[in-house]
Amino acid sequence: MKKRMGSILLSSLLTMSLLAGCTRDKEPGNTEPVEGTEPAVQALTEILLPITSEPFTIDYWRASDAKLTASLNNFGDMAAYKEKEKRTGIQVKFTHPPLGQQRDQFNLLISTKELPDVIYYNWADAVGGPEKMIKDGRIIRLNELIDSYAPNLKRIIESDPDVKKQIALDDGTIYMFPLLKLDALKLNATSGLIIRQDWLDKLNLKVPTNINEWYTVLRAFKEQDPNGNGKPDELPFTGNWGPGNLTKLHDFAAAFGVIGGFQLNGDQVEFGPIQPGYRDFLETMAKWYKEGLIDPEIMTNDGKAFDYKITSNLAGAYQGGVFSGMGKYFNLMRDTDPSFNVTGVPWPVSPDGTSYATFNMDTKVLSYGEAITASADEDKLKYIVQWMDYNYSEEGSDLFNFGIENDSYVRDGDGVKFSDTIINNPNGLTYDQALASYALSIMDGPINQDSRYLDALLFDDGQRAANAEWMKASSALTLPPIRLSTDEVSTSTSIMSQVNTYLNETMTAIISGQKPISDFDTMAETIKSMGIDRAIEVHQAAYDRYQSK
Repeated sequence: MKKRMGSILLSSLLTMSLLAGCTRDKEPGNTEPVEGTEPAVQALTEILLPITSEPFTIDYWRASDAKLTASLNNFGDMAAYKEKEKRTGIQVKFTHPPLGQQRDQFNLLISTKELPDVIYYNWADAVGGPEKMIKDGRIIRLNELIDSYAPNLKRIIESDPDVKKQIALDDGTIYMFPLLKLDALKLNATSGLIIRQDWLDKLNLKVPTNINEWYTVLRAFKEQDPNGNGKPDELPFTGNWGPGNLTKLHDFAAAFGVIGGFQLNGDQVEFGPIQPGYRDFLETMAKWYKEGLIDPEIMTNDGKAFDYKITSNLAGAYQGGVFSGMGKYFNLMRDTDPSFNVTGVPWPVSPDGTSYATFNMDTKVLSYGEAITASADEDKLKYIVQWMDYNYSEEGSDLFNFGIENDSYVRDGDGVKFSDTIINNPNGLTYDQALASYALSIMDGPINQDSRYLDALLFDDGQRAANAEWMKASSALTLPPIRLSTDEVSTSTSIMSQVNTYLNETMTAIISGQKPISDFDTMAETIKSMGIDRAIEVHQAAYDRYQSK
């Protein structure tokens, strides 16, 4: 029977367990306390392997991933986790909810009496957030455990002010071992606007840099038959996985100095869709839509329809990522149309001369991470924490970013190269599926994602150029990863559920021509009457707290 630990008693229990002594024997790899030593806490400076000679199993719950299940049954079959078991002496039993059901299954799980030892989750999706999970005794505070048993994560936190701010709740509580992106700009600038470079070349056009140049290019795509089939069938701008409205066009809103939600104006929070620039955005998009520059099916395209439009030389531009929006189509078109070429487009310059991103590219600590539950055996906590911390060590980081050296990758100077096991998989797996059978970097997980994995997978010049171009955008309009309190979440949710539904319907109606642009003023006033000023207030308070950390 596991000894249960409630979050309220954690500090005292930790004190008692730590006073039992954690001094290590001089023999390398021996992690057992030495009898008769002083009952004092000595923080670890490195993770010695194996972590323990007492075999035990960590019960671990996390969502699965389609890239992994293409070849493996669960994360325990991944090469990195198998190797980690050998090195640490600790086994892990993974439980995965069915793909696509993780949120519902998490809510069921968290309501049960007995929890697994560790849960990996997107804690932004947890009802009430991690604050409520701690308050309800579902997961535990980790600060003291990290101080004593997680030297690698502790070093990262202490050496990076951004990580220190982003990893902790507003009261300073650390609750997870997170997905980190210390090389934030490079790793976050992996998606943006993409355009057919071969079409631009054929029509003697340059990559557009502002909204007027975008209009010129899209008109040329519509009227000058860049696909060369003699038919007016080009779709100048399209999109995939349509949400049933035209919010995908918000990728162009930053060209007008606004984004489609809460934004910053210096240090002041405001709501972009009620600013004057949003009216200009709607007016421009309505003009484009009326002139056929926007795919009329952009609201309903699914993945298959989108793939068809790209590979059939119908689509001229879209929003996507360096892998799913570029690498995928380079591979699909390499044999059928060698001239096919796409490139990343810089975020359009706004009226103040700045190119703004529509999402924050400076975020280093994501909301995904592994937490220890209150069901974990208190006597095993120090081992569990060391096991988790190993991922952030130099050896553990290489293991979970690249897999097994001289099998899935080799070193190449300061960088790495993936082997044919990954790039030209003999079993027909795509490179992302093959890498998922070895490492976490291509998915998400409790690691510091190493940008060398990205460099090793950007095979085409267009991908590398896109990443470099998107890195130039400013994140000044976007909010950092602020945290709303439980009461603030409740207040914001009750307001924004109405606001967003109304906004999405109205902006779609205006752009598609069902309502005139003059309805913008009515839309802005209606949003204000729904309580948007109060929602701005709670986001401002959360932002101020973040800045004061």
